[in-house]
Amino acid sequence: MILEVRGVHKSFAAPGGSIEVLRGVDLRVVERETVAIVGESGSGKSTLLSLLAGLDAPTQGSVRVDGADLAGLSEADLARFRARRLGIVFQQFHLMSALTALENVSLPLELQGAGDALPRAREALAHVGLAQRAAHLPSRLSGGECQRVAIARALVVEPALLLADEPSGSLDARTGEAIDRLLFELVERRGATLVLVTHSERLAASCDRRLVLSDGALVAIP
Repeated sequence: MILEVRGVHKSFAAPGGSIEVLRGVDLRVVERETVAIVGESGSGKSTLLSLLAGLDAPTQGSVRVDGADLAGLSEADLARFRARRLGIVFQQFHLMSALTALENVSLPLELQGAGDALPRAREALAHVGLAQRAAHLPSRLSGGECQRVAIARALVVEPALLLADEPSGSLDARTGEAIDRLLFELVERRGATLVLVTHSERLAASCDRRLVLSDGALVAIP
């Protein structure tokens, strides 16, 4: 079991009292499985993904990734765990503007002290079709190219779990479909496990399993 979520609740403080976004979420994902989480805007999909990534903590319940209880890790240990065992692809890329494509991809490896960071980053860029754009800054890349760099950065560490939040949501339809195909090709090639949040029924249908987040809980889609 690569991911196990048990009884997760998440509340946020508000002027009129706390707002409970997640109400007892349970989720189990096995190795090499691809899972899509869909739901209306504001249903808590991105909040759930943040909890899975250890970027936020649940109000109640537990999240275990690759056997590790995220709540039991210190901030330093959690940062190291994310760097080594998790890959995250955001809708807005989150590339470092002052770094080249190659430097952005190699950064997670550099932070780990990997001696082969640059060769591995070059190989990852080649896998997403950007070997010739390695020296370009994000400002000189298209939106689709920036997302390819972000995917390469997420996968270069060979994560146990890849999390994707609307990976093609900010791209035009044609570019988005190309990015989606690339993501699934790389996940299959690397034998990775994928959990993604999406509004796209087409993208969700490409996954092994689809779940809808409704009224703060996950329900399987037949």
